[in-house]
Amino acid sequence: MTYESFSVDIDSDGIALVTLDLPGKSMNVWNQTLMREFSAFVDDFSTNDDIKGVVLTSGKKSGFLAGADLNMLGNSGPGTAPGTKKEQFKAAFALNAMLRKLETSGHPAKALIKGQASAKPVAAAVNGLALGGGLELVLASHYRIVADDPKLQLGVPEVQVGLLPGAGGTQRLPRLAGLQNAAMLATTGKPIDPATAKAQGIIQEIAPADELVAKAKEWVKANPKVTQPWDKQGFKFPGGGGAMNPKSVQFFMAANAMGQRETNHNYPAVRYILSCLYEGSIVPFDTAIRIESKYFMKLVASDQTRNMIRTLFINKQAAEKGEARPKDIEKQEIKTVGVLGAGLMGSGITHVTVKGGMNVIVLDRDMESAEKAVAYSRKILDKRVSRGKLTQDAADEFLAKIKPTSDYNDLKDVDLIIEAVFEDPEIKADVIKKTEAVIGEDVIFASNTSTLPITGLAKNSERPEQFIGMHFFSPVEKMPLLEIIPGEKSGDKALATALDYNKKIRKTPIVVQDVRGFYTNRVVPPYLNEAMLMVKEGVKPALIDNAAKSLGMPIGPLALTDETKLDLGLMLVRATKKELGDDYKPNGVEDLLEKMVEGLGRAGRVSGGGFYEYPEGGKKHIWPGLKEHFPLADEQPSLEDVKERLLYAQLVPASHCYAEGVIDDPQSADLGAIFGWGFAPWTGGPMSHIDTIGAESFVRTAESLAQRYGERFNPPAKFRDMAKAGEKMYGKAA
Repeated sequence: MTYESFSVDIDSDGIALVTLDLPGKSMNVWNQTLMREFSAFVDDFSTNDDIKGVVLTSGKKSGFLAGADLNMLGNSGPGTAPGTKKEQFKAAFALNAMLRKLETSGHPAKALIKGQASAKPVAAAVNGLALGGGLELVLASHYRIVADDPKLQLGVPEVQVGLLPGAGGTQRLPRLAGLQNAAMLATTGKPIDPATAKAQGIIQEIAPADELVAKAKEWVKANPKVTQPWDKQGFKFPGGGGAMNPKSVQFFMAANAMGQRETNHNYPAVRYILSCLYEGSIVPFDTAIRIESKYFMKLVASDQTRNMIRTLFINKQAAEKGEARPKDIEKQEIKTVGVLGAGLMGSGITHVTVKGGMNVIVLDRDMESAEKAVAYSRKILDKRVSRGKLTQDAADEFLAKIKPTSDYNDLKDVDLIIEAVFEDPEIKADVIKKTEAVIGEDVIFASNTSTLPITGLAKNSERPEQFIGMHFFSPVEKMPLLEIIPGEKSGDKALATALDYNKKIRKTPIVVQDVRGFYTNRVVPPYLNEAMLMVKEGVKPALIDNAAKSLGMPIGPLALTDETKLDLGLMLVRATKKELGDDYKPNGVEDLLEKMVEGLGRAGRVSGGGFYEYPEGGKKHIWPGLKEHFPLADEQPSLEDVKERLLYAQLVPASHCYAEGVIDDPQSADLGAIFGWGFAPWTGGPMSHIDTIGAESFVRTAESLAQRYGERFNPPAKFRDMAKAGEKMYGKAA
């Protein structure tokens, strides 16, 4: 029998070498074809006496098997497929059932336990990363041998998209590595290297990559009859037994508390993983994997999981592959980039550009200033060298790709310009003209600005069709989002070049309309302002920031304001007021910013402190003097009230951006929110969350908040219309 997704080569000893190699795919994944064909192979293997054993390996350099194809689960899944609950469960249990048959050769567990039967040997020769369902295939093998490569990743990352390992991972891992190690792997989703996996008992051997298959075949030949440890009489969990062991009781009490503390009860997957570990450890293995599939089906049928898969995997992947790129423009070769400005942003852009494989010529007003970009990268690289993650030679080679200069003529041969000078229209106008005087006629000029409209800046250009905005986030080397902003006259080549550059630096890009603040900076300021308004009202600062973290934000809005600098906020308020004149609408925090920055000298973290104190060597804490200048109210709002207010301070401006066409599609709005300012990932993004709670509920709550706190909470007419029509942004499948 021949298969499309893998080859089968049976040698003279009857050992079948199964080489996974999905055609047209860069990585092996469990898609419908592989599942169907592998199931047929397992059926044949279990009954075909000519096949004495199996060695599993991969024909791809990218890895062994990266898990399930999440495109199958993004908009639908086993828990949402038509049919009865029994039929839905059967679909969710399919991969579990297949791997169970592989490891038992189709024999009943009772026969194996009583020694009345044994399985044919299966060995996994893991020559690349094995994640999720890929690792679960490895775990279902009787012998697991992995390539000697410390960079090779083994793990079960499903929790990161709201799922749990659904093919036996929550049951085989604790039976091999113990409950604690299994919980750590499954609830964090972080991968481990081969040495760690071997130390935990997850794999048995590490060997050179070119010896894996031969060694695996030797083992299969030497072990014609095998049984998994959990299918043997008297099996016990490593490290103290199952859930009924006193040590395990203590572990589960602590693990549940820690899990909910870390997730703020926002991620059911963590709770379900721990339930699988607990319940599965006190029942026979065949019952345990059915319990796992029950919880898996609950998750895959939930709005939350589908939202997370859609945004964090499907839409993220599409954006990073350049979905928004004009199709008729040929790929742009970018070898050398000119970066204008060696401040914090310019230095960060320089670093990620070199990391992306390009050379950089970084220009500033004098050599001393330009050298700051080299120093910035050196500091990052020195830390990696000190930790053994990078060799000194590699660090030196990296730094050699950065050429600091104060001479515009050094930019004459660059392939792309990225301007990152001070956020002042006059300064930007000056560098645009000086740069265009020396660069090639077909070179794209990108401006890194957080608020200034690109069309206005492009008026200083002799070639506005080659002018575009690229808004990076600070710190550039850590923040994953890139906003790309075509101006009124920007051409397709400018957009294509920006996306080609982005593909090299591996950010998540979104394309937004050219309006003041673009997308992220039209949503983040209202959110931060709402927190500051609460400070003025006398709400406890700790309550404000803790409410945001409880909501799922990575950092509280007051702490975030400190990071982004209060003096920058004041400067932007004044610049906006100057530009808009009589059209400027006060946001209510102008006086607070002036008092904090100019009256109290508290301009943010880098300036010594803002809402928080930052003691050297100590933990940051709310500045005690804050309540003297902004007295606390006698009556404090509830945690839920503060959470709702902070949530809608983001949902409402995000909905206005979508309604006004600042962002063209809900996918980009969700990606921009999560990867731009850390909007709660468990929601799948603001548009996904509005779909989940329903437009009617969103409008009703927003209007209620508007009555209590002001018109800033009023939802756009488009969403009122959606509420009346019962419409969703992602359609029926959302």
